[in-house]
Amino acid sequence: MSFWPMAEALVLSFRIGRGTRLEPAVPLWSNYRRLLDDEIFWATLKNTMIYLIVEVPLMLLLALVLAVILNRRDLRFKALWRTAIFLPCAVSLVSYSLVFRTLFATDGFVNDFLTSWGLIDSPINWLGQAGTARVVIILGLLWRWTGYNMVFYLAALQNIDPSTIEAARIDGAGGLATFWYIIVPQLKPMILLTAIISTNGTLQLFDESWNLTRGGPAYGTMTMSHYLYELSFQKNPNFGYAAALSYVILILVAVLALVQMKVGDRRDA
Repeated sequence: MSFWPMAEALVLSFRIGRGTRLEPAVPLWSNYRRLLDDEIFWATLKNTMIYLIVEVPLMLLLALVLAVILNRRDLRFKALWRTAIFLPCAVSLVSYSLVFRTLFATDGFVNDFLTSWGLIDSPINWLGQAGTARVVIILGLLWRWTGYNMVFYLAALQNIDPSTIEAARIDGAGGLATFWYIIVPQLKPMILLTAIISTNGTLQLFDESWNLTRGGPAYGTMTMSHYLYELSFQKNPNFGYAAALSYVILILVAVLALVQMKVGDRRDA
């Protein structure tokens, strides 16, 4: 039964009309063809890909480094540090969005800090420009989800035989070499899993786009899922066109997941 809504959405994507007044499209692929000429769709696709290309690698690398640091036996207050880094993903989305909007307001803490240290001459309108607004969203995603991925890596690190790390150190390998040549290869399956999960989540990103910037300015930060919501429930709802967009997102998720599995999973090689 879980596939029934997907089938219904596929049928809906071949219909045109507004609200509940829908009829079969002529030709059937009209909604998909319309996407090719939709400038807003291409803008939201561009924004989503920027988030994917910039945020996901940074987040996974930061999560991996933090996991290795917090897995050290001689580190004090490990439980405290782990909890503190993980907690952001449990914070209410609305609450954290309000905090970020306040921090990055024109008269907010971030501008005051940068001005007081002489790093900028005048306040930056962080949320009023597409480029800086994307930076705020990426920072929000890093703050919220890095700890979540870190927990996966911490769990995987428990399965690494400490003798392999000790052997590398005895052979003269430094900290960076041990990390790159000993730890990372053994974490490869978990890195692949978190990459697929993070890619899937980013392609369906909605919350930050809606709560932090409302997709503005001028669709400059809007994601595909946010545009899907707008088509479905705002501005004269067009469910058929929105369903077509949802299948484009589904195809992107499936293709990128397949590519990651083919490129990253070489355990049988």
